[in-house]
Amino acid sequence: MNDLLLRLRDKGNTVLVVEHKPEVIEIADHVIDLGPGAGSAGGELVFEGTVEGLRASDTVTGRHLDDRARVKEHVRTGAGALEIRGADTHNLKNVDVDIPTGVLVVVTGVAGSGKSSLIQGSVAGHEGVVSIDQTPIRGSRRSNPATYTGLLDPIRTAFAKANGVKAALFSANSEGACPACNGAGVVYTDLGVMATVATTCEECEGRRFQAAVLEYRFGGLNIADVLDLPVVEALRFFGEGEARTPTAHKVLERLADVGLGYLSLGQPLTTLSGGEMQRLKLAAQMADKASVYVLDEPTAGLHLADVAQLLGLLDRLVESGRSVIVIEHHQAVMAHADWIIDLGPGAGHDGGRIVFEGTPSDLIADRSTLTGQHLAEYVAR
Repeated sequence: MNDLLLRLRDKGNTVLVVEHKPEVIEIADHVIDLGPGAGSAGGELVFEGTVEGLRASDTVTGRHLDDRARVKEHVRTGAGALEIRGADTHNLKNVDVDIPTGVLVVVTGVAGSGKSSLIQGSVAGHEGVVSIDQTPIRGSRRSNPATYTGLLDPIRTAFAKANGVKAALFSANSEGACPACNGAGVVYTDLGVMATVATTCEECEGRRFQAAVLEYRFGGLNIADVLDLPVVEALRFFGEGEARTPTAHKVLERLADVGLGYLSLGQPLTTLSGGEMQRLKLAAQMADKASVYVLDEPTAGLHLADVAQLLGLLDRLVESGRSVIVIEHHQAVMAHADWIIDLGPGAGHDGGRIVFEGTPSDLIADRSTLTGQHLAEYVAR
């Protein structure tokens, strides 16, 4: 891919790339770094210049550009195994494999080698298995992290109890909705042959609730104020003082754990990226009593600084007694695995076979597969 980008540039094209991978950043002629954080903490130009200038800068990207995960010195031992026999979905060639349980298993291989066919076709969908991918969450502009995770329920209950009124008033999809926009916050105008135009509701000014509802307070804030809070601020708000709400706090902890601390509680789901969708699903399903978690490329859309947080989360899932299977290309996740299953040797008809099973250290020492060769280069830097 890098070679293709350089060839496009050398033919006289201007190539703009939005990317987190350091291997891609390092070939850039000019870097534009935004931040300093995410969500409301971002939106500023924090660096502009060469890659070496970025590396020497004090931005989050600059500080993490040379991050490399180390291979584990001590790996966990599987407590049992999920047996797969004769898997032949898509390009798989009657694959037999035992996936260790009670550990972090990473399934690797070039794109199209059969990773998702193996795991999604033979593991996902079984009882006790939660499979989390980047498919869009079904919902409308009215859906947000608070409604999707169930966080809004304890918040509404807390507001109702504190003010002696019905909980339904604190839902923009129920009795508390602004009558002018029906709780949408915007008014849609159909222009016939032209695209429909959305304008901020003049009556509620986009806050979605009736004016009378916004008079009710909890911990000094009204319901619209609370839904405007980023997760990290809501975590403090519901964790202490008169607004302390343990049920809401637990949900918020899970959202922060998956790296979504910057999202506003009321941000429409339609504005989230694929990676954010996947992490939101994970946060919502971490409360389930599933024994096996399957994650399909959870590092997609993650900044370099967020990868370490994801690895910590995967460890906590395993340490809580779950089996975690991750389909991944990111070398940091491979290096952190207890066990690796590598498919290949190529893609499509040239793939569909198990080409390696073992620890990351063994994969690096073996170097007989493309994954092993590139992981060895990664940890050697």
